[in-house]
Amino acid sequence: MHIAVLMLGFMTIAHPAWAEATKPVKLVVLGDSLSAGYGLAAQEAFPQKLQKALHAKGIAIEMINAGVSGDTVSGGRDRLDWSVPEGTDGVIVELGANDALRGIDPGVTRAALADIVQRLRARKIAVMLCGMLAPPNNGADYAARFNSIYPDVAKQFDVPLYPFFLEGVVADAKLNQGDGIHPTAAGVDVIVGKIMPTVEAFIGTIAEQRR
Repeated sequence: MHIAVLMLGFMTIAHPAWAEATKPVKLVVLGDSLSAGYGLAAQEAFPQKLQKALHAKGIAIEMINAGVSGDTVSGGRDRLDWSVPEGTDGVIVELGANDALRGIDPGVTRAALADIVQRLRARKIAVMLCGMLAPPNNGADYAARFNSIYPDVAKQFDVPLYPFFLEGVVADAKLNQGDGIHPTAAGVDVIVGKIMPTVEAFIGTIAEQRR
């Protein structure tokens, strides 16, 4: 009887911490067509497949796909307030491919990305950056200026960085749609598999800060 009472008391005391630990982490993927799921069924888009993979590992997550096809980093910044609702724990920023494709001044892209990070952190929302690389046809000087944006901003604000969102997929015809730019469902699977360790660490940091 005494043991049962003690155990009940322990469970009552421990429950709040347990409940907090298993409360779903609310994430938003703020992105462009690469995360919006261009050319794919809704369930094949990156945020949906990432959520499914996390659930399979027993990680409680609620995911919002805030990808807009054609968006630049500046476009993502301009819609930030309504794309990231109150109560969001973390944002995975996947933007920049359109900036590089259009040859937008890297200074403009850098300033917009820094603004996104600053504004989210001001709201006490954790941020993870997905890096992008400029295509070679933009020239070496442009590539050097553009490619340094993500590691520099990540270091400036001390936020986690996945260096290149399309790692393992870019230029592989079998993993891209006919346009050679957007991943197929199989390509999204490769992206999810490669980015998972960084995302898991990101979620772990968020969960730890709750405690």
